[in-house]
Amino acid sequence: MIDELARAEGAVAACADAPAWALSDHDLIAVLDATHRLQQRLAAVQLAAVRELDGRGTAVAQGASSTAVWLRHRLRLDVAAARRLVGLAASLDVAPPAVRDALASAAVTVEQARVIADTAATVSAAAGAEVTDKAVGVLVEWAGQFEPAVLRRLGARILDHVAPDLAEAAAAAALAAEAARAARDRHVTISEQTGGCLRLSGILDAETAGLLRAAIDPLSAPAGPDDARGAGQRRHDAFADVCRLALGTGEVPDSGGDPAQVVITASYDALAAQVGAGTLDIGLQLTPDTVRRLACDAAVLPAVLGGAGQVLDVGRQRRLIAGPLRRALVLRDGGCAFPGCDRPARWCAAHHIRHWADGGPTSLDNAVLLCGHHHRHIHQADWVVRLGDDRHPEFIPPAWLDPDQLPRRNHYHRRT
Repeated sequence: MIDELARAEGAVAACADAPAWALSDHDLIAVLDATHRLQQRLAAVQLAAVRELDGRGTAVAQGASSTAVWLRHRLRLDVAAARRLVGLAASLDVAPPAVRDALASAAVTVEQARVIADTAATVSAAAGAEVTDKAVGVLVEWAGQFEPAVLRRLGARILDHVAPDLAEAAAAAALAAEAARAARDRHVTISEQTGGCLRLSGILDAETAGLLRAAIDPLSAPAGPDDARGAGQRRHDAFADVCRLALGTGEVPDSGGDPAQVVITASYDALAAQVGAGTLDIGLQLTPDTVRRLACDAAVLPAVLGGAGQVLDVGRQRRLIAGPLRRALVLRDGGCAFPGCDRPARWCAAHHIRHWADGGPTSLDNAVLLCGHHHRHIHQADWVVRLGDDRHPEFIPPAWLDPDQLPRRNHYHRRT
């Protein structure tokens, strides 16, 4: 096997060095099809090796806590990919031989093989081996026409085609099996990326998916006709709003004995001068503008350091806009005060009109409610916020937007 794989690797290396530009369209398509078939056949070999290693306990014997952890380091995979590899190898090991044969012959893709193996397990529990073999044959045939997502939907009703008399009872079993797989596969992975970002990925079960969509979908709508954010960016910002709301309730469990909160460390001189970055307690860096904006947020505690590194301030509670002051602010503004915004008060943070870092006081006359989007906008753009003669907030647009810079107000939340 090793000799054959070595020869195959050499052949692939020769292909990699060949100039693709010299091929005709017909030949390029043939290359694409051939590489795709080869990928599936190699996947069948790899999965057989993974299953055998897992069965022998090789990873544990070499000091790893599991085969998935061992594969993560051995193949330099992320943990979710390693778990999927082990899970698929186990599924194919107990699936009918026709599933493995179909993958080895490139009649199905890896993801299609996963779908067929899962469906076969469900059908086997409901109808026995003979019906299962028939179902696998139909699904392998359908795999030539349908992608994995469609194939899974068709597989959910496969007994309608191969055993109609058992279909109703099997449908209930299939639903239960699907829920069990979702519970088994559920996870969220948070990994640090270059450039000061985190990558969030995972699989949610149906109930959690419903909760997430219910929470972020209303917040993911465009903020207005001039909202230039893409759909993914809007969902990102909505997710941030949900996290702020959760922290703002005060009901999140303590972390190490302290209330759940974001802590930012920054030099006071650098913060006041609007230069120098801040550092989150998880190690990520923030720009000076972001630090100054977050200093307004009641869910964020700035840890300000003096020149010798001594702590000058750690977000004392008297600085935070909460309690009666927050209620008065909600009564005055009703929701996000930025012109044209309809976000309600519960989705808003209290923004210091004169920034806290500049010595701004915590008072009703120095505060305004802003949603997450407009809070970021105010800190990044050239809008000016002030209170009018009636002590209600008004916003002066930048000169490039309105040469006359006429003050604007939000009338959406007005009660009178």
